Amino acid sequence: MDKFRIRGGNPIKGRVSISGAKNSALPCMAAAILTSETITLHNMPYVRDIITMRRLLEDIGATVLTPELRTHKISAAQVELMAAPYELVKTMRASVLALGPLLARFGKARVSLPGGCAIGARPIDLHLASLAKLGAEVFLEAGDVVARVPRDGLIGAEIHFDKVSVTGTENLMMAATLARGKTTIHNAAREPEIADLAELLNKMGARVRGAGTATIQVEGVAALGSAEHSIIPDRIETGTFIAAGAITNGELEIKDCRPEHLSAVISKLREVGVEIEEVNQSTLYVRCSERGLKASDLGTEPYPGFPTDMQAQFMTLMTQAQGRSIITETIFENRFMHASELQRMGARIQISRDQAIVDGPDKLIGARVQASDLRASASLVLAGLIAKGETQIDRVYHIDRGYEKIEAKLKEVGADIDRVRESVTAPLAPVGLDAVVA
Repeated sequence: MDKFRIRGGNPIKGRVSISGAKNSALPCMAAAILTSETITLHNMPYVRDIITMRRLLEDIGATVLTPELRTHKISAAQVELMAAPYELVKTMRASVLALGPLLARFGKARVSLPGGCAIGARPIDLHLASLAKLGAEVFLEAGDVVARVPRDGLIGAEIHFDKVSVTGTENLMMAATLARGKTTIHNAAREPEIADLAELLNKMGARVRGAGTATIQVEGVAALGSAEHSIIPDRIETGTFIAAGAITNGELEIKDCRPEHLSAVISKLREVGVEIEEVNQSTLYVRCSERGLKASDLGTEPYPGFPTDMQAQFMTLMTQAQGRSIITETIFENRFMHASELQRMGARIQISRDQAIVDGPDKLIGARVQASDLRASASLVLAGLIAKGETQIDRVYHIDRGYEKIEAKLKEVGADIDRVRESVTAPLAPVGLDAVVA
């Protein structure tokens, strides 16, 4: 398994470009199942989750070509298998996004219950209940979700989510594009990735309105066609690099981003002492205030609030802030696993149920730590950048799921970071999830 070796103390200075958002690319790849014609996607990030989704599409019979860097041409004309296998789904929760498109186009689907990062329960009850309201017969069988559509097909309906769900909104929105009549989704997720998917669907001939608001309306059509679309920049990668520039007391120009997608993050980071200049619509200039960082409380919220995917990075930032910060996690109940690793590096963090109390500033010391999930990995990288001595981060396959060559990007702007590849003998090989994704 690969690991990162970081020698802290170097300020991050220079220019970095943001990759496409994997959380937008994944549902857009799934949307290609809805048509027999070719979907061309540009600005695709080269991360592990995209490779997994490509394997899923190819396993069901779709063709995925890469004619040039960061471009995928997907044709689902020859889909033969209406099932997403356990071997792929257990490594990536977004695999469940195949459920809605398969059901809508082919009238049947079988998808294993999803896996992914171990950050708490993320049930797909909302997906299943909403598809049932469209007329599908949905049940569980041997660990799989099995869904069938009656002879007259899916029928539009009023759907009220009792909890905001990003993948639930995406799955239902895709299924509704081929349903008869109008579907209205109330309490829909509002993330930019939802609007990006809707833009692609409309290019394919769908009739989706209201994406990016709490109410989305989808008027079903008989069939969808080809389309060409460019994936939006990754807002979480952008936020992570803002934190990297600030925590190392560096100066960073962040290009190819969308500042309007990070309003809550930018506002909060400015509040704690990060100087962020919006140079233009796609460029930010970042540095830490001469007065240093100051503590501030934070609560994660669904978009447009402060994203849970930036909570771990903010926690690391607060270890260098003057005073006490109270961080409340409201989205996932098990997303403080990085705190114990930060404690091993010298951070003063107390965990009490859904709150983390961080006292700073602390002088972090390099240590061997272990990544527990995608965003926890990023927080440990940030800690390693400022820690005295050497930090080794194990299980970096987590960070490879969502960050494109983060170590190469950091190295280009002055970080002392290397990827270390280790061969593991068969008797010591990990089992279960680690064995699949390592």
